[in-house]
Amino acid sequence: IIDGKIDSSWSYADSSVSFFQMEPYFNQPTSVKTVAKVLTTEEALYCLMICYDDKEYIQANAGMHDGYTGDIVSLMLDTFGDKQTAYKFAINASGVISDSRMLDDARNRDYSWDGIWEGTSKIYDWGYVVEMKIPYKSIKYDKNLTEWGLDFDRWRSYNKEDIYWCEYEQSEGQRISKFGKLIFQDFKPTITGLNLEIYPVGIAKTTYLGDNKYKFDPSAGLDVFYNPSEQLTFLLTANPDFAQIEADPFDFNISRYESYFNERRPFFTEGNEVFNPAGRERNSGFYRPLELFYSRRIGKLLPGGEEVPLIFGTKAFGRYGDWEYGGFVALTGETDYVDDGNNMAEPQAYFGSARLKKQILDNSSVGVLMVAKQTKENTYGVIDIDGAFRESDWQLAYQFARSFDNGDGDYAASIGFRNISEKWGNLFRMRAIGNEFNVSQVGYVPWQGTINSVGLTGPMWYFDDGAIRNIFLYFGPAINYEHADLYTDYAGVIGFNMQFRDGWGYEINADFGKSKDEDIIYDSYSVNLSSWFNLSQTWNANAWGGYQNTYNFGRDYLASYSWFGFYAEWKALDILEIGTSYD
Repeated sequence: IIDGKIDSSWSYADSSVSFFQMEPYFNQPTSVKTVAKVLTTEEALYCLMICYDDKEYIQANAGMHDGYTGDIVSLMLDTFGDKQTAYKFAINASGVISDSRMLDDARNRDYSWDGIWEGTSKIYDWGYVVEMKIPYKSIKYDKNLTEWGLDFDRWRSYNKEDIYWCEYEQSEGQRISKFGKLIFQDFKPTITGLNLEIYPVGIAKTTYLGDNKYKFDPSAGLDVFYNPSEQLTFLLTANPDFAQIEADPFDFNISRYESYFNERRPFFTEGNEVFNPAGRERNSGFYRPLELFYSRRIGKLLPGGEEVPLIFGTKAFGRYGDWEYGGFVALTGETDYVDDGNNMAEPQAYFGSARLKKQILDNSSVGVLMVAKQTKENTYGVIDIDGAFRESDWQLAYQFARSFDNGDGDYAASIGFRNISEKWGNLFRMRAIGNEFNVSQVGYVPWQGTINSVGLTGPMWYFDDGAIRNIFLYFGPAINYEHADLYTDYAGVIGFNMQFRDGWGYEINADFGKSKDEDIIYDSYSVNLSSWFNLSQTWNANAWGGYQNTYNFGRDYLASYSWFGFYAEWKALDILEIGTSYD
């Protein structure tokens, strides 16, 4: 029973009590004691974490799945031994759970992954206990391995203390390549059972037409999830209903390029780590590879507000040794719509994608991607080669692509480099998009005919004691060529990031240069500020804002543009949190 109680079965498990403090005082003894235990049966892996603390210091906040705060513990498992990817299972002191996939040696996260597992927490006078049960059939793994990568993490909100079972460098953060080992003795996990889930969906809609007349529209759909092995997943959807998906947030856009919105539909987010290019950085967001497979193009929203129906979709993805693979096929229906008073029709279309990746050089990867859309009269698509060379303290990601639009096409490329050490930081990114590189039917790369490059460097300081934890001062050049203006914008960038031990921090950056838009050459500049606060055990807040002199393509004139936003959250009761935001 997963109940947060330390029953007698846990006495058979080995205990680990040696933990390493990452924050706020790097490599110093931890302020509280933590015990981690792991057991297994043929069906599942069990984890117990005993977190000693004064009850008054335990922050047990309510929350939703993947939306936790307060005191948190986590279990991380590298089930393929590839030193690049891992599962993360987390629970806070009030029992709110979160799960995700750790990617690119922990440089990135995929919170769209939702596993089927159990977890709970229980608070005592002397601390709290977290208990987890992770069925082997809910995760993928290499059945030939006798050991997995392993780490535990505990976040103590009272003094912003972050401790790990494994040791890391403070300039790098957590790295899967430095995980410890979970060793199986005289046992190997194996999936048993059918591992098949079928979800039929029935929907009926009735519309009153007047004159005592009604229109009845029945509809049916089907979703199938199948795990034929511990390394392969198969998904199928037919006539799905995505009405329960959260709506896109409001977006204010004055640029010449379309807005980007995240994918939220479960069928498309499942397994998307296989199809994503290598190298994206979660924390800094400095380098983002070109998104050549943008699933929001499938079943898209049309200018008149109509949505293209998804009739059928299927997806398979998995691993074999050092290889990852994935395939995707979908069919969308024909849809009539009105755009600026003109009657239009979105034709029926087939979408397809194939992905193959290989781990190389222990902690690096290379892959190929193909995405295509076929209608009765047109063929669109893109072919890509991407990958990343990396060590724990640096990463060089690259991407080369060729688009095809019937008989036309062009090339695009991107590259990103990041190296952060104890004393210095270096960052560089560049993308070049051909004039005829058009993937608007399958991907999100709206910057046709552009070359963009930014290089930043600067000193870093880490402090062993005192109120300030670290400082990063950075500066460098930026250029942006746009074929539409036949001009190369240029600017100098300078920024300052400071983080304090009590959880507060801020970053301010500015750029100054020359730009050209719509035949107007002008002095361009911007200033950006963001800050995050942990005011007390019951208050958290974020604030951001900026000012920019730029061209307003929404109204077609040169203008000053400013923005401001904030978010504040107050824990009113143990089971009630109140928050508000403004943007």
